[in-house]
Amino acid sequence: MIGILSDLFSCLLLTTFVSFVAPIVGIGTILGVIYAVGSIPGCAAVGHIGIDLILGFLAVFGEGLPIDGIITIALAWAFVGALFELFSFCIYQTWHGN
Repeated sequence: MIGILSDLFSCLLLTTFVSFVAPIVGIGTILGVIYAVGSIPGCAAVGHIGIDLILGFLAVFGEGLPIDGIITIALAWAFVGALFELFSFCIYQTWHGN
């Protein structure tokens, strides 16, 4: 029983961490690509508009601050990832009779 719980908590911790980091990396990558596009001569306006739109979107979730928006989205993803991990663990235990 203790082995099962240690497996659950280690997988739950890893899943929650990965679910928290994934949107941060994704949004950072999108902002980086848009910034790179904005560095191309003739595409500066597209880059600035794209960055402003994404930062505005994030500000909606962060009460006016884009960094708080990223953290809010990441925490929501981490919570949902943890719920999916708990669900899959319970289903696995039910199917295998443990």
